[in-house]
Amino acid sequence: MNLERVAVLGGGPGGLYAARLLKLSHPDAEVTVYEQSAPDKTFGFGVGLASRTQRNLREADSASLEAIVAAAHPHDMSMQVGEHIARLQNGDLLAIARTSLLEVLQQQARQAGVRLHFGERRDIADLDADLIIAADGINSGTRTQLADRFDPHIDTGTGLYLWCGTDFALPSAIFTPATTEHGTFVAHAYPYAPHHSTFLIETDEDTWRRAGFDVSTEKTAPLDSDETSLHYLQAAFADTLQHHPLIGNRTRWMRFRTITCGHWHSGNVVLLGDAAHTAHYSIGSGTKLAMEDAIALDHALTASPNVEEALAQYERTRRPAVEYLQRIAHRSELWWESFPQRMALPVEQLLIAYMTRAGKVSLNRFHDTAPALVRKGLASYADVPADAIPDTDITDWTIGQPLDHGDCRFEHRIAPPDLRDATTTTVLDIDFDSAWCPEATALVETAPTARTLWLTGPPTRSSLLSRLDFAERLGHHTDAVVVVEAPTSCRADVAAGLASVRMHLAFFRDPATSDADPALSGLRVST
Repeated sequence: MNLERVAVLGGGPGGLYAARLLKLSHPDAEVTVYEQSAPDKTFGFGVGLASRTQRNLREADSASLEAIVAAAHPHDMSMQVGEHIARLQNGDLLAIARTSLLEVLQQQARQAGVRLHFGERRDIADLDADLIIAADGINSGTRTQLADRFDPHIDTGTGLYLWCGTDFALPSAIFTPATTEHGTFVAHAYPYAPHHSTFLIETDEDTWRRAGFDVSTEKTAPLDSDETSLHYLQAAFADTLQHHPLIGNRTRWMRFRTITCGHWHSGNVVLLGDAAHTAHYSIGSGTKLAMEDAIALDHALTASPNVEEALAQYERTRRPAVEYLQRIAHRSELWWESFPQRMALPVEQLLIAYMTRAGKVSLNRFHDTAPALVRKGLASYADVPADAIPDTDITDWTIGQPLDHGDCRFEHRIAPPDLRDATTTTVLDIDFDSAWCPEATALVETAPTARTLWLTGPPTRSSLLSRLDFAERLGHHTDAVVVVEAPTSCRADVAAGLASVRMHLAFFRDPATSDADPALSGLRVST
């Protein structure tokens, strides 16, 4: 394809990276980035880069990835509740100051021959280019201007969060709650430089209001930081902060906005990064998505004969990966919004629940990565010594553990078939897209009084994951034994759900025949 002029609106990581890749693959094209802010002006603190993202960036352009790694800060991960802490060694995790990342990508873009213009606000109507890349962020003016073509939708979460930082490097990334007289706040924090760390802190709306932050938010000017909240949270997380201050950068409470668009391109204009889509910060950063968008766009433009076919190919190949990430990000968002309900779990077991919360990481995979930690969590789950846990077949072992619940004892975690038809069992057909939707909440609040609540529903993995989430909600509101019906292909998800205390028992059914798993024969329950 012969590209003569490419214009990029937005000089964030996605726009700069796309400009460099396109200039490298189309060296004769004139590639220009227009950024309305100064080159060193940005919102936020650190940016995390997981190992898979690093691999993708290395395959696309090893030189820029090496420059990013040279300026980045490696760290491990941990979770702490009270005095109890679980550490997960992972040397592949990197974080970098957002200002440093922009500086590296600006330098890399210039070295490739990209023209950079700062302090200039441009509109698509002002641009004469073969291709216009709108990488102009979550508040994209391009998306708004062409809303009838892109068909955007914005869903706003119920929880509230704010970004801030501090002036020392945490020993590792850490997830930790702080409970005050007003409720629980949870910090997601990580070091990104030798003397700096990012702190993202979230809470529910009731706690936010009880603490008076609705008032402080209203009184804070748009470009200022909410100092009232920062001082309060600095005291709440004093131990984690080692008594360092929390630092703001236009820091104010927000609700996460999940953006989807019916179309990502129109004519020669294409959306990239947050302009096209967002995914909750707990599963993947907007920077990661935007830079991986840039890789896919460059591949499509290299392989296609014209811009129109390239943009269609870009959306066709990239959209499934983004939508998958958005689905698991939504599950993760809801998990974090309900985090305080799980704080009584032993911290190693809580970390298992965290890692498997969205269905992206299996119990076996987590065990392969961190066997000692997972064995401690499973020891808490089964109330056995850690050395009683096998090195292999973790899924089957987890499902095979006995359960004592009230005056019932089950020899393992597979419900006996006749339990479904018992007079003390109520069967609930669950078909919610989300276990936290209004319909689900109403059912939790009016759950029937029964000795056993048996959850059935569509035999898809997505539906099963929603049933597991709903089962966990039920478990916090009832003393009943909660059974989740699952397709036989989802044993790994069931094992993770059991270890995370999302339900008590499972029942496997072959979706092709609607028959019970033949392995269920001969199971017994004693009461």
